[in-house]
Amino acid sequence: MKSISITGHTREGKGKSIAGRLRAEGYIPCELYGRSGNVHFQVFVNDFKQLVYSPDVNIIDLDIDGKHYKALKKEVQFHPVSDEILHVDFHEFDEDKQVKMELPIKFMGVASGVREGGKLVKKLRTLKVKGYPKDFPDAIEVDISALGLGKSIKVKEVNGGKLEIMNALSIPIAMVEVPRDVKTKEAEAAPAAKKA
Repeated sequence: MKSISITGHTREGKGKSIAGRLRAEGYIPCELYGRSGNVHFQVFVNDFKQLVYSPDVNIIDLDIDGKHYKALKKEVQFHPVSDEILHVDFHEFDEDKQVKMELPIKFMGVASGVREGGKLVKKLRTLKVKGYPKDFPDAIEVDISALGLGKSIKVKEVNGGKLEIMNALSIPIAMVEVPRDVKTKEAEAAPAAKKA
């Protein structure tokens, strides 16, 4: 898993008026939750672009006034209308303790059902996993090349490696829908086959 660095500065006080003033000055109010207590800090908005507007999951090296923390992005709050970043929460972790997080799914190959005219429908974009940060890949790879028409691949069929997958095992991750014209042809062919 990739690591990125973000530099912030501690901030005094909380509340809407202080948060509004920070945003007006180009900063985003942030919170770090960790074993050493919560840290209130601020980060320049442009420093968040590679973290927030990316599908990648990263280990974050947080530098807050010269003190370093290893963290994961926990939650990002956006303005409901303008979509600007309002607040970001981080979770500090220990390398020797397991953590839970969402990892993106990377679909590998072309489903055989798609080659036959079907449509691939992705039901899940991420999987919730538990494990040690050093074992986290950039994404969970799911091979869909053998997925036929009308078939689906479920969570229980995914190999998480050293990670424990937390999603319900029976949930479908992806399926190949049978197109309407193929269904019609099959329906028309069935009575003919019985007559023969």
